[in-house]
Amino acid sequence: MRILVTGGAGFIGGHLAESFLADGHDVTVLDNLEPFYAEGIKRHTIDVHREVAEDRAVEYRFVEGDVRDAETVRAVVDGADIVVHQAAQAGVRESVDNPRKVTDINVDGTVNLLEASKAADVERVILASSSSVYGKPRSLPYEEDHPTEPVSPYGVTKLTQEHMARVYTELHGLPTVCLRYFTVYGPRMRPNMAISNFVSRCLNGEPPVIYGDGQQTRDFTYVADVVDANRTLLESDAADGDVLNIGSSDNISIQKLAETVRDQLAPELEIEYESAREADAEHTHASVEKAGGLIGYEPSRTIAEGVGEFIEWYQANREWYEPLVRES
Repeated sequence: MRILVTGGAGFIGGHLAESFLADGHDVTVLDNLEPFYAEGIKRHTIDVHREVAEDRAVEYRFVEGDVRDAETVRAVVDGADIVVHQAAQAGVRESVDNPRKVTDINVDGTVNLLEASKAADVERVILASSSSVYGKPRSLPYEEDHPTEPVSPYGVTKLTQEHMARVYTELHGLPTVCLRYFTVYGPRMRPNMAISNFVSRCLNGEPPVIYGDGQQTRDFTYVADVVDANRTLLESDAADGDVLNIGSSDNISIQKLAETVRDQLAPELEIEYESAREADAEHTHASVEKAGGLIGYEPSRTIAEGVGEFIEWYQANREWYEPLVRES
């Protein structure tokens, strides 16, 4: 297949593009190298892509461009069989500070992509959504029909993406699937995430810092599970026009997460606490029953297992990755 991955130099998009290349597909990556976090991680990811493409003798093309540019989007969508849309302005707190930018990228950029995909008659558009669409839980775990009342501009833009995708499916027959990711983590993850910061601080003899009382809970999803869900959807039409939770079906308190990392790396350290951050969700927990039934999705790791794997990867890649974490 010929696959376009928007945001393909980022964390999740980078793993998707790498996997598609390894499977023998031709891949185009569109990414504007937004400096929301260290560009060095994205440059490293692009180098990994090129190595995999050379090894597998497949075509890889990196295009530095922005989904807000309709002409650029039309050019990269043309000729694609599948579009995997990961490009977004990430960050709940960033969206509180700069809602216009988040809306321009996440909503207007998505409309550009859907318009181009409709015109190019692509086989399917797979869009990255987020557990942020749910907002405050009325019940847990979240099922896909749980009320969607996002508490941040970021969550609003992701919910708007979902509705846009549904409308393009219903009005124009463009097959779309939206995947609601639950706090994805793993190798090359954004350096300003809780897990990477906990690991970095513990390895450097600094106490982990929790924002709030630590009783917030999260459903952390290992990036390989996200990759598996997207790979299935390259060929499966079982979820066309629908939304699916992609999570671990497990959750953990931030307190327990910090203790898990601390106890493995520096058990002598005392955890520190700072004020809670604005617009962060109190709890997330995914029901993945629907994804299991439609596409056979099944989480491969418990959170403890995944965190252990990430720590091993971090230590093996500490020389180039840690300076980027420390700068974040």
